[in-house]
Order: sequence, then structure tokens, then C-alpha cells
Amino acid sequence: QRVELELELKTCEENVWKLCDYVRKQRTAPLEHLFVIFISNETRTVPLWKQKSGHGELPVIWDYHVILLQADQSDSLVYDLDSTLSFPCSLKLYAAQALRSESDIRPEYHRKFRVVPADSFLLNFASDRSHMRNSDGSWKMPPPTYAPICTAECQMNLDGFINMDPAIGWGVVFSLNHFLQRYIGSTSSASSSSSSAARSW
Repeated sequence: QRVELELELKTCEENVWKLCDYVRKQRTAPLEHLFVIFISNETRTVPLWKQKSGHGELPVIWDYHVILLQADQSDSLVYDLDSTLSFPCSLKLYAAQALRSESDIRPEYHRKFRVVPADSFLLNFASDRSHMRNSDGSWKMPPPTYAPICTAECQMNLDGFINMDPAIGWGVVFSLNHFLQRYIGSTSSASSSSSSAARSW
């Protein structure tokens, strides 16, 4: 069953938390089949295609991005509110159109994927939204209208999810190829897409 929920287009990590919380409360899908995917790297420069803020075939360079993966069927589904692809979108299509091959991308732009089970994300994630403020304390953009997400022990641990050091944080860190091998069974979906748009990255 597909996850459906109206969300605020503010912060990708909080939207994904809200999606997971909705599934937990409404039991619209087995929570154990949902995984939160943080996409980033050591330089925090990760290209993604088919993004709403992009221009034509040029990628958007994010410092990090967060999507939800529903891996309970033969073709896993991706929920990405910032994508121009369907919502949800098959992981095979998302890999081919949004992730694409890294064969012609410079190493500093290679993506890593921190895969966190949804129940662990709901239990541990906390954000005081300080990353959304300018140096003078003003908001870079209006924050969500609901209260910040926090736990009894922590007000802010977003960096523990964005950081791609496998020795810290939650979940498991994959390279692009290993991520696709784990959740699709091959890397052909990403490598089959045209690399011409990626050649300068």
C-alpha cells in the first residue's frame, strides 16, 4: 500500500519523519519495510537530477538530501517530495533518472547513502532547526508551523545522519553501487542512463 500524506515543503528530513510517523500511527504499511535514506558525502556536494529546483537537464547540487524508501515489494518505491518524477517513484526509475551513473562524475561529487530503518529514525532523530537560521539568527526561510522534532535526550543530532562516516550515527552507509545492489539487485538502472549530462560534474 502506498503512503499518502500532505506535507509542508520545508525540510526534507522532517517531511520524511512525518511520513514515517503517519505510517506508524495509521498502519498503512509495515514500518519495518520503510527506510530513511540520507544522501550526502564528505564534501557535502551531491548532484541529483529531476529536482523541482533544477533547470532542464542540469543537476541540483545538494549538501544533503533525504528520501524515503519503501522496500516491501519486487520494485522498491522512493518518496521524494523535491523530485519532478512521480510520487512515489520506482527505485529503478529513480536510479536511472535522478541518481544516474557516477562513471563520469568527479570523485568529490560521488554520493553516499546512509540507510536508517524507519523505527530507528523515529526514535532517535532530533532537529532544533538551527541549520535553517542565518548567522544573525533570522530564518533563511519560514520554518514549519509545527514544533521542532526532538527526543527526551536530544534537541539536535541532524549531523549524525548527514555525516557519512560509517563509524558514527545510525544505520548503514553505502556507496551508490552497493546501495543499488542491495535494493534493486544490480546497478544497471543507474549506469544505463545517459552520462552526457553528468560529464562536467
